[in-house]
Amino acid sequence: MTERGADRPGADLVVVGDCNPDVLVLGGDVTPSFGQREKLVDGIWMVVGGSAAITAVAAARLGLGVELVAAVGADPAGDYMLGQLAREGVGTAAVAVRDGESTGMTVALSRGADRAILTAPGAMASLTARDVPAALLAQARHVHVSSYFLLERSLGPGLAALLAAARAAGATTSLDTNWDPAGRWGDGRLRASLAQADVLLPNETEAMRIAGEPTLPAAAGALTAAGPRLAVKLGERGAFCADGPEWHRVELAPVTPVDTTGAGDCFNAGLIAGLLRGLALPGAAALGCAVGALSTRAAGGTAGSPDLALALALARTATVRRVSAGTPSL
Repeated sequence: MTERGADRPGADLVVVGDCNPDVLVLGGDVTPSFGQREKLVDGIWMVVGGSAAITAVAAARLGLGVELVAAVGADPAGDYMLGQLAREGVGTAAVAVRDGESTGMTVALSRGADRAILTAPGAMASLTARDVPAALLAQARHVHVSSYFLLERSLGPGLAALLAAARAAGATTSLDTNWDPAGRWGDGRLRASLAQADVLLPNETEAMRIAGEPTLPAAAGALTAAGPRLAVKLGERGAFCADGPEWHRVELAPVTPVDTTGAGDCFNAGLIAGLLRGLALPGAAALGCAVGALSTRAAGGTAGSPDLALALALARTATVRRVSAGTPSL
């Protein structure tokens, strides 16, 4: 791991975004039956949730010094999250605890590689750019923002300036918008934030929706023209990277997942760790694919998240190949 310099004594990584428990419901048939009918499932667990919190834990497992900026309520769910994060070595001094508000909660109904997600935002949707301490931005090596669309109204107005301040202080930046429940897929505020993000980390469908394009190659051209490099998560197919005119596919041998919850967030952690180790974007994406794949070995977003040695060993088996910007599909 690249050591922190004496002039940058703060966290390797500052993660900004959502922090909430996930209640996972796993089984072959997890579709609820209304009419007061009871159905048995394989298991129900409460685990660390929220894309930002999962990324923070996965990055800490990889050996990075991590600080999380988020908002929770002054309630048992918030206490649970703060305790779990502290046990994983994630700094929580910048997590705002809102009196009178409830901590956000997510229920994920998961059947193998697919899942349905129900989220009550609660306090998470109160997070603003003013909640991010300037000292963290001044000392961080990388600043990552998760779940933009869940925080669009509160964090969105100040996000571009926040990312610009981080870059001015010498940090690199990344953004994962996640899914847009409202179906609007961004406006001028998102475009301004993209211009200040070094890397955008969507999945394939999100990339096309944000760009307003019907294919991934067209979306890649539009999104990289807006400013960021692009690392697109393709699930079991690996990842696609676009760094200006340089396009690459990254592939790993498929794994049999127990639960895919949080795999994309773990990919983010692996990619960021790779970039901070000095890897080029395709190599960093290979490490991201390895972390994401290994995370699916257990239920929840963090239980299967690997250490750096295991992730690097799997990443070395990845296939990285150039692809043409003119290809009709990826």
